[in-house]
Amino acid sequence: MTKKVAVILSGCGFLDGAEIHESVLTLLNLDLLNINYQCFAVDIDQADVVNHLTGEATPEKRNVLVESARIARGNIKDISQLVTSEFDALILPGGYGVAKNLSNFATKGATMDMPESVQKACQSFATNNKPIGLICIAPALAGKIFGEPVRCTIGNDEETAAALEQMNVIHQNCVVNDIVVDEKHKLVTTPAYMLASRISEAADGIAKLVKQVIAFI
Repeated sequence: MTKKVAVILSGCGFLDGAEIHESVLTLLNLDLLNINYQCFAVDIDQADVVNHLTGEATPEKRNVLVESARIARGNIKDISQLVTSEFDALILPGGYGVAKNLSNFATKGATMDMPESVQKACQSFATNNKPIGLICIAPALAGKIFGEPVRCTIGNDEETAAALEQMNVIHQNCVVNDIVVDEKHKLVTTPAYMLASRISEAADGIAKLVKQVIAFI
C-alpha cells in the first residue's frame, strides 16, 4: 500500500509564511522515498505581510492558502478538506507563518491559540496515533496538538524553549542537523532554520525527520 503524507503550509516566505527551503526540502525528501503527499493550508488572511528584501511590514493583504499554493505549484487544498483517514502521517515545515498564521505564538507566547480548523486537523493525527513531524518553530504547536507532555526541540533558544515548557512540552536541546524523537507520541522534531546558517544544515535534519516519520508508519 502506497504511503501518503499531509503537509501543512503557512504561506510563502519565512518572515510571514512557510519557510520555503524547509518546505521544499520536506517535499523533496518525501519524493525521494517515493511517498505520496498532499499540501494543505488554511484559507485566511496572513497576520501580516513582510517585504523579504527589507524585512519591513507592508500594508498589503495576502491569503495564506493562495500564498502557500506558490510552494505547492498550485496542488494544494483548503485544510477543511484534510481527512485524516486518507493519510499516514503529518508534517509541518516552519517559518514565522506557523507562529503568526497557524497560531498566534509570535504575539501570545505560552498563552497562544490556533485557528480551530488547524488545531482540529493536527489533533486528529495525534489522537489516531499517526506520526507527526514538526520543523523549526512548528514544535511550538506541540502542546496544543497533543494536550499532554511531549518531548521535542526548537534547537537551543532558551526563551522559546521556556515558553514551550509552559505548554506541556519537555524541551530537549538539539544540534542543527539532528532530530528529537518522542517514541510514545510518534513525534519527530528538528531545529532547521532555528539554528541553520546554511541550507545544507537544514537539509540534513529535515532528511532525518522525514525518514523517521515514515519509519513510524
